[in-house]
Amino acid sequence: MKLLLDTHALLWWLNDDRQLGQVARDLIADPGNDVLVSVVSLWEVVVKVRIGKLEADIAEVSEAVERDGFTPLGIGAAHLVTLGGLPLHPDHRDPFDHLLIAQAITEGATFMSEDRNASRYPVRFTTCSEPPAAP
Repeated sequence: MKLLLDTHALLWWLNDDRQLGQVARDLIADPGNDVLVSVVSLWEVVVKVRIGKLEADIAEVSEAVERDGFTPLGIGAAHLVTLGGLPLHPDHRDPFDHLLIAQAITEGATFMSEDRNASRYPVRFTTCSEPPAAP
């Protein structure tokens, strides 16, 4: 399986955050899966650090991505073509999410995110948290 991590999924993995559920952890850790980390996520980290919404060291994040064997993903023209064709949802305006979703679609990857808006787009999607327990 090919997975593209949303920025928070990446940060939760790197920080061993309990918000990342066991199913998601197992998918990321599975050596049979190709885990993609987009430059978009690295850019988002830098932007959030600069505006004071996040404390992180981008050099450390980049090194951890490499150390963990994740596949870096740049932004290509095909991603932008897909982005241009995505439906517009006025209440979901996050440009980082939009580009990550377009990349997942273009790369044939499953988008791992806790953003429930992802299900509104034609992308394979899996959540970061545990599924709700059966009643």
